[in-house]
Amino acid sequence: MLRIDVHAHILPMDWPNLAEKYGDDRFPVIHHDGDRHRIYREGKFFREIGPKTWNPELRIEDYARFGVQVQVISTVPVMFSYWAKPHQALELHRFLNDHLAEICRQYPRHFVGLGTVPLQSPTLAIQELERCIEVLGLAGVQIGSHVNDWNLDAPELFPFFEAAADLGAAILIHPWDMMGRESMPKYWLPWLVGMPAEQSRAACCLIFGGVLERLPRLRVCLAHGGGSFPFTIGRIEHGFRMRPDLVATDNPHNPRLYLKRLYFDSCVHDPVALRHLIEIVGVERIMLGTDYPFPLGEQEPGSHIERLALPEADRARLFHGSALEWLGLRADRFH
Repeated sequence: MLRIDVHAHILPMDWPNLAEKYGDDRFPVIHHDGDRHRIYREGKFFREIGPKTWNPELRIEDYARFGVQVQVISTVPVMFSYWAKPHQALELHRFLNDHLAEICRQYPRHFVGLGTVPLQSPTLAIQELERCIEVLGLAGVQIGSHVNDWNLDAPELFPFFEAAADLGAAILIHPWDMMGRESMPKYWLPWLVGMPAEQSRAACCLIFGGVLERLPRLRVCLAHGGGSFPFTIGRIEHGFRMRPDLVATDNPHNPRLYLKRLYFDSCVHDPVALRHLIEIVGVERIMLGTDYPFPLGEQEPGSHIERLALPEADRARLFHGSALEWLGLRADRFH
């Protein structure tokens, strides 16, 4: 059975040192020291990565152990750099997109690409989105759960979503710049608590802000199983019903209706949670996703889906059917 992982991150082994070029150490930089490969940001250690992060053949071999043939690759969210001057962020994004597209060209049966765009300038973001789709042949783009002080319902961002809908671009929303970091510095809480909340923020803004209502062709996937959003939809719906004066100011429709408009990956780390997600949104809206190759990701791609012992048709939908629909691709692309 064809298996597509829609949530896999990739980086080039090296990228331009914009921290040095622009005198701004907020830009991520990579340092190689023998077998150690470390990303630094603001002069501090951020993350250690290994060859699987950039070597496509190692990744193909690694995935083959689990019967997964295709990875939908996107950059690591720290590279978004939405805080940067737009032309500086665009320089980094173009480099990353060109690298990603080249991997997809070399290994078309194994990789599908999602680019990155400088959303702090919607005009530049639309231009780079068009280049990603029309020139580089990517399937869409990955964006963050918010853009500086803009949530995803910001009027400034609507032209970008409109362009994505017109181009048929798949949108993957990934949490980043997690809320509450300053007040919970210990225990990795920004990743364990803030990250799920970021996805609920993104979903609620797309729904209550009327973005999904106004753009019925927009195809959006929420990474990490939608975070806390699908698991708190009862509370969100109750708030909509009890205080429409606060909640339904920009969209009068029940938020639960939009569960069938969004896609979700399966990266929830728990088969019980995955079964609950299936009950809430249906197999038609869920796709295999792992957050490869990072520690917080699913270490055995597809294992939680396998543990559910679902009917063959449901497994096919989770492993590739929903992904092909979201990406706008045909299965024979990978034969």
